[in-house]
Amino acid sequence: MAGKNSNGMFGGISKTWLAVGGVALIVIIGVLWWMGTYNALVAKDEGVAGQWGNVQASYQRRFDLIPNLVNTAKGIMNAEVALFEEFAKARQAYAAAGSVNDQVKATNQLESTISKFLFVSENYPELKSQENFLELQAELAGTENRISVERMRFNDAVRDYNAFKRSFPANFIAGGFPDYEYFESKAGADSAPTVTFP
Repeated sequence: MAGKNSNGMFGGISKTWLAVGGVALIVIIGVLWWMGTYNALVAKDEGVAGQWGNVQASYQRRFDLIPNLVNTAKGIMNAEVALFEEFAKARQAYAAAGSVNDQVKATNQLESTISKFLFVSENYPELKSQENFLELQAELAGTENRISVERMRFNDAVRDYNAFKRSFPANFIAGGFPDYEYFESKAGADSAPTVTFP
């Protein structure tokens, strides 16, 4: 057995290949982890964006209902010109809004105007007797409920995304992904609007 290596059958080569294989395995696991985490962040980011799209669709439905409601009431509520102008300004602000934050501000302005409008409409019994007005008011109430649900779902998606993005070890690769804020109602939304009559 003259040429047999004293290190065993494979000699020194086996330790080298084991080391290379171990390093390669660690690199493969690291790459797979990075890919999985990155793809999960992309999916959650898209989930937030998709849910915001649902909120926007509900907002659009509301903005589409407002002109019909206003036109129905205009004939009876001639004294409320300033209120109708507020509706127009709110719709223009929403149409011009470029960012999510601008859209939220415009929507908050509209919500305030809707509250005032519904409050003031109580002083016009002839308006309350119009079937068209009552149907539009019911549609608006349903739309407001949809908006509330979509906002809640948006906040759920943001919470899920933010928690994943900030958690270890995803936070190592999450730096290039945007931060999202929760949708919050504007200050004072918990109290009824004040309406003064001239």
